[in-house]
Amino acid sequence: MVQAKKLKVTQIKSVIGTKESHRACVRGLGLRRLNQTVEVEDTPAVRGMINKVYYLVKCEA
Repeated sequence: MVQAKKLKVTQIKSVIGTKESHRACVRGLGLRRLNQTVEVEDTPAVRGMINKVYYLVKCEA
């Protein structure tokens, strides 16, 4: 079985004062607090969420 690619996503900026849809994307990525890092699968949906909130998160392959 082939392993799905993973991305490390870190929240680097607070969601206070951001749009509600952007907050939802950050939560959807599994991020709860500043400087928290999560590993998510590399899918088009996840890439779209990261692109939407690019200014709040840092992404590594």
